[in-house]
Formats: sequence, structure tokens, C-alpha cells
Amino acid sequence: MSHPAYDLIAEEQIDEVNALVRHYRHKKTGAEILSLINDDENKVFGVSFATPPEDSTGLPHILEHSVLCGSEKFPVKKPFVEMIKGSLHTFLNAMTFPDKTVYPVASTNEADFYNLTEVYLDAVFFPLLARETFEQEGWHFEVENPDDPVIFKGVVFNEMKGATSSPDQMLYVHAMQSLFPDALYSNYSGGDPKVMPDLTYEQFKAFHEKYYHPSNAQIIFYGDDDPQKRLDLLDAVLSRFEKGEKAPAIAPQTRFDAPRHIEKTYPADGENKRSSFVSLNWMLDPTGDVEENLIRTVMRRALVGNSAAPLHKALIESGLGEAIVTGASGLSQPWIYFGLRGIDADDASKVETLILNTLVHLAEHGIDDATIEATLNSLEFELREKNTGGYPRGLIFFFGALGEWLYGRDPIDGLKFETALASLKARLASGERIIEQRIRELLLDNTHRTTVVLRPDPEQAEREANAERARLDAARAAMNDNDIAGAIETTKKLKALQNAADKPEDLAKIPTLTVDDLPREGASIPTEELAVDGVRTLVHDLATNGIVYLDLGFDLKTLPRDLVAYLPLFSRALKQTGTSTADFVALTQRIGRSTGGIGISRMNSAIIDSDEAAAWLIVRAKATADKTGEMLDIVHDILTDARLDNRDRIRQLVAEDKARAEASLVPSGHQYAFSRLRASLHEADWVQEETGGITQLFFLRDLAQKIETDWPSVQKALEDIRKHLINANAAIVNVTTDGSAWPAFEAELKSFLARLPRHDFIRADWSPLPHPANEGLTIPAQVNYVAKGANLKALGHDPSGALSVVTKYLGTSYLWDKVRVEGGAYGGFASYNPLAGTYGFGSYRDPNLVATLDVYDAAPQFLRKGVAKSDIARSIIGTIGDLDPYMLPDAKGYTALVRALTGVSDAYRQTRREQVLSTSEADFSAAADLLEEVARNGHVVALGSEKSITAANRERNGFMNVSKVL
Repeated sequence: MSHPAYDLIAEEQIDEVNALVRHYRHKKTGAEILSLINDDENKVFGVSFATPPEDSTGLPHILEHSVLCGSEKFPVKKPFVEMIKGSLHTFLNAMTFPDKTVYPVASTNEADFYNLTEVYLDAVFFPLLARETFEQEGWHFEVENPDDPVIFKGVVFNEMKGATSSPDQMLYVHAMQSLFPDALYSNYSGGDPKVMPDLTYEQFKAFHEKYYHPSNAQIIFYGDDDPQKRLDLLDAVLSRFEKGEKAPAIAPQTRFDAPRHIEKTYPADGENKRSSFVSLNWMLDPTGDVEENLIRTVMRRALVGNSAAPLHKALIESGLGEAIVTGASGLSQPWIYFGLRGIDADDASKVETLILNTLVHLAEHGIDDATIEATLNSLEFELREKNTGGYPRGLIFFFGALGEWLYGRDPIDGLKFETALASLKARLASGERIIEQRIRELLLDNTHRTTVVLRPDPEQAEREANAERARLDAARAAMNDNDIAGAIETTKKLKALQNAADKPEDLAKIPTLTVDDLPREGASIPTEELAVDGVRTLVHDLATNGIVYLDLGFDLKTLPRDLVAYLPLFSRALKQTGTSTADFVALTQRIGRSTGGIGISRMNSAIIDSDEAAAWLIVRAKATADKTGEMLDIVHDILTDARLDNRDRIRQLVAEDKARAEASLVPSGHQYAFSRLRASLHEADWVQEETGGITQLFFLRDLAQKIETDWPSVQKALEDIRKHLINANAAIVNVTTDGSAWPAFEAELKSFLARLPRHDFIRADWSPLPHPANEGLTIPAQVNYVAKGANLKALGHDPSGALSVVTKYLGTSYLWDKVRVEGGAYGGFASYNPLAGTYGFGSYRDPNLVATLDVYDAAPQFLRKGVAKSDIARSIIGTIGDLDPYMLPDAKGYTALVRALTGVSDAYRQTRREQVLSTSEADFSAAADLLEEVARNGHVVALGSEKSITAANRERNGFMNVSKVL
């Protein structure tokens, strides 16, 4: 299709993305556009800029935040948040990478989609970028009174304090910097808090002017909207610019003549001798060849793609560490790394030797053919299924194209795989040892390698805090009276702007749907309920492209209370200990060879009008229709014949789980705080805490010792779980597939169910719940995660669906402003679970603690000040968007299963929907009374630095019980 404003570079039907792809160049500016035209209702728009960081001040990251804080057409403080509040978006975010910044949006509603696109285009090309925005999102000196100490404040500043508290994150950064000491990747695009205050407002403005230009942009449209309208909309924006410059090509890092060794530290108490990390890192040569990229993907997956992969297995079985660390990054010069966490630093050289020797052995003697076959089959299944989970498919395709596009190659190549895959399969089938060759060429013969050792340093946190304080004190000492007065005035002005309301006429400029545009009825998921061999079975006739998705659930309430904490280990052991006829390597190969994957998870939820939990172990499996018989045979084998007596393997699983839990404490601290908080509020949340929270981490630490001192009791616990749990009389089956595939699968399913054990059972009593308590949980972090909540139903209330609208509004107005904008935390949120009746507030990467609790407790007063009708309408729209998420077929089927297990009927959902749609000012007033109950009766869990928790306890007379977590 031609357009007078564009040159058509290429046009091609790409079956891999089921789209007609047109590659355009805007004549006036040189901006490049990919227009993907297909029948996917989940439409995607995205714009990406090459943003090479010039230092580690985090300038690209701060700018990513700041362009979304007001623009020419939409001069309000937070158009991004207004869109979150009042949109049906299926994706809305922005991301900073080491060399690019990406702004994608998605929606299934066409009017909403173009609203989002209009706001994002104006945001990136015409942002206001006031000095106050830079100070708020980046950094500033804050001081309110002449005698007060000066402090640093800023949203990104505190976000990165949290990021740099994570040793896993810092291992990645140090590894990348070690490989690229002379290239731009030596800079940390996210930002190092130690140097972030070196950034000036003038540099900030100049960076946007230089790089946020159409000539430096790659833009994508994807979906079923009008392809002509896309081009017209873009041209109206792009034509306001003259042609500019692309970011220069990234200068390559000169290759090393010999490997290098680097040692770094991270803040930790150092009490645990095995708390270090080591990674071996390789810089690879870039390639624009689709087949070569596939080969490299297969190589990495064959080496470490699962616990049975040979390098993964060798590392874990060595006993030198607790869990592997691995990754790959597709930069202008790609890199790859393998290593271990939870090592004794003195053993770092042993890990290095083990990795290299294992690679030598594999290169010389070959990787088992079954491993290659399983790896290739799994990759092919994944490529063809295009199951992107909660992410829109168009977004994943955008990133695939960018992997070529950003570096001057053909973006369409990033969308293809069929020809390359066929060629690779043929070469492997002919006996060509391609993977072994790449191990030799890319890794063993590659001298551009580094070894990074990351050690705990018990004094680092205090040393960094003192250095920051010294810098602040020096800045304070250099200020004269006029400077102090100016800093105070700046602080007051910024707070005043943060507290000021946007003009109604400016808010009205933000395009939005109306409540009348929303569907009055929620969508149903087609479900047929029947019995197969006496087992309750739900069948969902959906277009799955020939794939059968199976969910097999077993009621966890058949387990005694004292076995619940073993469930995560039991779930992993089913798949990863082998069977009586195959070790876990052969079993893993069998799964990869014949299925699209088998996973074992737990579903915990409240049930309507019940204090009990719906708690189920769910086996999730998928395969093409011709391989479902083998899929069911594998499921049967892992359920009934897993080697739960495999002590060595169980030991490894526990060590891995413990290490992963410890690694996730800093990046996911808000989830841990919320889990701990809610454990005493509802049985379903107690289960979640027992199996996935800090309680589970403490259990794993004890269990690691118990395996050594009392293995028989551990084995017995696992065997007892299997006896209680694997029971067709306590099972449910959920099948999602094309209707034509169901009759044949039903016969196979009936045979499978007939082979499962059957016995009577009594549902266990898991009461009582732990007593609610205020807790302070300490970790070596520079930020906090602060949660407070209560169970409203237990307090005698049964809120309507309108409370979800109020919660949406609080999260996108009051908490955003008070916790994030003014408080400097990365995030503040509220959460309401209508099934359990629980309500909670939380913060993420928060420099405050008591001040944040005060914000939570003042929420009722905020609501009583009144709310504009436009804000109610936007919040209703956003809440309906949450109720109507876009789902792929397997997610629809699983959602229907969860609804069936929790009593959520279509009638119940429709009632809640009507309550949401009819939300009024009176509902906001009623919500204020409910939140007063939370303020009075709620309890607190704070996860964070010992210094912050000690200070908060001192300020509030020891109101928290304090425990050390890490």
C-alpha cells in the first residue's frame, strides 16, 4: 500500500507472525515504521529510540520516566497514570535497556488503542520536561528548614537504590561491564545512585533533543486496525520535524587477547560463608543471520535450558553452589554467561574450571542426541505456539524486530524462523555437530572472556551510606545562606507542584472512553462440564491451533497441615527426580521430545462466602493432538512413580529453591511483605505464605539441615503427600482445545484416569491462622517495602464491587502522589480481594517507613475531600479493563477452571460488574469508612533495612517484632 508521506522499503507476508508486513521510511524525517497487518484484536503500537548512555548517571532511565509526566497536548502532571486509570489497555509501560528506550502500548479496543497511541506520541516527541520533573524523577537536594540535614530525593534514585541492593542484578551489571570496559555498555543505563547526582538538568534536556527525534526512531503498528489510519496518524506527528541524525553506530569493544578476572563486592552480613557468586562471561561476534541466531539459542538451551541440561547438571551436582546463574543478551555485540550463586568465594576457580572442562568434554564427545532433539522440539513448539502469556504478541514481535533493526539490519529478519529452522533440523539430522562446533568457536576458543566473582562485604552498606552522607554534608557545607534559602525554596516549590491539582480543562484534554462505551456484560468462556471416568471434567472449545491444553488438579485440602510447607519441594520432585525406569535427565528429554511442556504449580484462592481456601496442586501439560497419548503417559509416570527417595536430587532442589528465594527478596520485596501480612487474614493467604513466602524460606533453611540429619522423615513426608494427594476421587480435569480434537482425547483421558489411584479422603482442617502481628523483617537493602492491611469481612463488612473502583483511584492518584512522587518510592499501591475480603496498602523500593504508614492511614481523609465525576468515570473504565483482561486460549481455559473452583459464576461476575459500572460519589464516602477500619485495625509488615526498621520502632515505641531474614 502506497502513501505519499512514506517510501515502501519492503512488503512481505510473514507466516511466522501471521501478518502482512510493510516496512516504510518516512520521507521527511527518515523515521522507519513496521506495519504488521493481521486479525489479532490485541493491537500494539510502539516507538523505540537508540539511547546510548554516556555515563552511569541513569540519564536514559530518568528520561524514560520524565517524558510521561506531561506533554504539549496533554499538559498534566501524569498523563501516563491517567491512562492507567481510565483505559482498557492490555499493555502500557516503558522500558530502558542498555542501548535503547522503548515505549509500547496495546489494547483490544480500537478507540482506546488510538487514544493511547496519541498520548504516547505526544509524550515522547513533545514532552514538557520541566526542571521540577527532572528533580522529581531523577534527583534533587531536599531540605525544608535551615537546620535540617540535606538529603537526596528522587523516584529513579530510590528505584536504583533498590536495584543495586540485589546481588543478582549487580552480578549482571558487573559481568556486562567486565566484557565491555571500553564501550558504551560499561555505562549503567539504569543509573548508579553514587553518580546519579552528577547529572544536570541541562544534560537531561540535551539528551532528549539529541536522541528523541523521528530520524532516530523505530516504530511498529500491529493488529487488526486500519493500516491507512496508522500512517496518517504518524505523519501528522512526524511531519512537524525536519530530518535529523540517527544515533551513531555503537563503537565495538576491542577483543581481549586473554581472559580477565574481576572481583566485586555487594552489601551483606557475610555470616554465611557460601554467599558469593561467580560467572563466566563471553562476548560474541554479532550476526545478522537468522539460522545462526537459532543455533546459538539451541546451544544455550542445550547447555543450561533445564536442570537436566549437561552444564546445568554438572554445576548443581558439583555441590560447589546452590543455584545456577545464566543469561544471554542480544546487544550490538551479544554476550552470554554461566555461573553459580551460593558459593564459597575460595571455590570460584573450581567453578571456572568445572565450566570450562564440561564445555571441553561436550565439544569433544558431543551432547547427547536426545538432549538436542528435546531442545529443538521445545523451541519449535514455542515458536509455533506463539504463547506470549500476559504480553501481547505484537510486543514480542517488536522486540524480535528490534534485535536486528537497532543495529542497522533488516527488521523483517527478526520475525522469521521457518526457513532457518528447517535448515537447522536438516543439518542436525544429517549428523552435523553444529552445536558442538559453536561451543568450541564461541566459547572455548574465545579469549574475550571474563570471570566475575561477587563477594559479600558486611561493611559495604555502612560504607556507602557514610559516603553518601559525606557527599551531602560537603554539599551542605559549600552552601551559603542564599544557597540554603534557595534549596528550601526549591523543596517547597516542588512539593507545592506535586500537591497542586491539574486544571480540569487540561485533564479534559486526555482522550478517554466513556462509561457508556464499556460493554455492560462480561464475556463468558465456553465451558462444558461432564464426568470422565467419574472425574469432574471441564472442556473449553476454543481455537488452539491443534494444541491440547490439560490442567489436572488435586485437592490440597486432603493434606494434613504439617505437610503443606513441603508442597513446593514435592511439586519440583515429581518432575526432577526421575522414575523407576528413567533418571531425571531421560525424563526431561522425554518431556521435551513429546510435549510443549509440563509444569506443576499450586492454585490458592479464597472461595465465595467461605473462610476456607480453594487450594489445588495443578499439573499443566500441553501437546499437539497427535502426541497427547504420550503426554498423558508422562504425567502418569511423574505422579505415581517419581523417585521421592532420591536424596541427592532432593538436596539439590532444596538448595536451589532456598537460593532463588533469597535472590528474590530485594527485587520482589513488596510481594513478600504482602504475603506475610495476609497470612493471618485468610486461609488461602496462609497457604501462600507457607509455600511461597518468608515462612517458606525459613522452612527451606531448616529442611536443608534436616536432609542431612533426618532424611527418613523428609522422605516419609514426601511419600505421605503423594499418598494423600494423587487420588482421582479428589481430582478435577480441565481441557482447552479445538472441539474437533476433543473426542479422541476424551478416550485417552478416560484410560489415563482409570490408572490413577483412588481412595476415600477427609478434607483437612488447617486452622487456626497465625495471630496478626506487626513485623519488621530486615534485609541488606537501602530501601523498604511497607505493607498494612486487614480483613474487612472479618470486621463485619461485605463491600460491593465499587470498592475496586475506589482502590484503582487511590493507586493512581493519592498513593501515586504521596508515596511515589512526594515520598520518592518507586511505587505505592492498594489491593482489594473481594473473595477473601482482604484490603491492603503496599510500597515498593521505598526510602520511608513511618511516613508511608501515615499516608496509608490518611487515605480516608483524602477520600472524604470528594472526587470529581471525571475521576470516577476514568477509574470505572480502568477497573473494567482489569475485569476484562486479554487472554490467549490456554489462559481462558485455566481462568474458567479457577472460577469453577472458587464459586465465581457468570452471575456473580455480572453482579460485581454492575456494581463497578454504577459506582458513585456515595461509594467513595462509604469506602472512607471502611479504610478507617484498616487504619485502626490493620497490622503492619515492613521488609527493609535494619536501620529504617530500628528507627521506626524507636519512633513508635517498639510497635514491630523484628526478625532478620537475610
